Amino acid sequence: MPVNTEALDPEVAAAFDALPKAANGTLLDLSDIPGLRAQFGALRAGMPARTPDPRVTIETLRIPRADRTDLEVVLYRPVNVPEALPALLWFHAGAQVLGDNARDDDEYHTALALDLDCVLAAVVYRLAPETPAPGAAEDGYLAYTHLATHAAELRIDPARIGLAGASGGGAPAAATALMLRDRQDPPPCLLGLLYPMLDDRLATPSSQESAAEVAFTRQDMRLAWSAVLGDRLGADDLHPYCAPGRAGDLRGLPDAFVAVAQFDTLRDEGLDFARRLVAAGVPVDLHLYARVFHAWDRFAPASAPARSFEQTWRDFLRRRLRA
Repeated sequence: MPVNTEALDPEVAAAFDALPKAANGTLLDLSDIPGLRAQFGALRAGMPARTPDPRVTIETLRIPRADRTDLEVVLYRPVNVPEALPALLWFHAGAQVLGDNARDDDEYHTALALDLDCVLAAVVYRLAPETPAPGAAEDGYLAYTHLATHAAELRIDPARIGLAGASGGGAPAAATALMLRDRQDPPPCLLGLLYPMLDDRLATPSSQESAAEVAFTRQDMRLAWSAVLGDRLGADDLHPYCAPGRAGDLRGLPDAFVAVAQFDTLRDEGLDFARRLVAAGVPVDLHLYARVFHAWDRFAPASAPARSFEQTWRDFLRRRLRA
């Protein structure tokens, strides 16, 4: 089914038109997750190697889990900065089922580290369905507590470690914040949620809007949540660590930034989470971007709406990481 792009910003619409489409007319079809992973892997293998930016050092931490496997966290640090820097623990997009190599996004991670003058820590959290929720969030918790505990040797300021996630990465980012609060660990200095995937129930108005099905359909999101939760999908007693949109108590979470897109099935769960954060007394910067679709900043980075978003988002990060 072709996507109607008439309501989109012209620059964003042009970027969408130039992108390859799935069989359903959107950008992402999750009906075959292994096949999609293989497709992305083949695309990655066919791309020329990029020369690393000499202004940033890249280091991979391997943090032991209780099951004797290792969690990878890739650190991007501006060179020639001897003092302790703030850090942003970053949870990548991918509907919680895609993305197993942080180095695929070196350019984005490097740009954030340089622009924010911080250590960008990309956590390679475990994916579903191989690891169901809350495995990804437990990885986030392990990564955060490791950075805080080993801050001196990593030259990180333990009082200025933030959490941020995009799309599927919003779930483990928000769940990590809940875990840190509940387990009475030192709190992160911020929680950033970009068009986040938070609620498995898909009961919001935007999840039912055909006009919102641009990057993916409601059925694709249901398939992703089915991979993450299995037979717990939609269960009344599902723990918020598995789907943070289920959390009844959001008190005590850090200052938050929430950005959502007008044409996105996930729009209203992001808006609802932000509203409930405000009601719980949490300071929130909430931004609804008109005439754009899910992850427009990555799919149409040169567009005016993407540039406006990046300036607002990075200004928030600078304020909180340097507070």
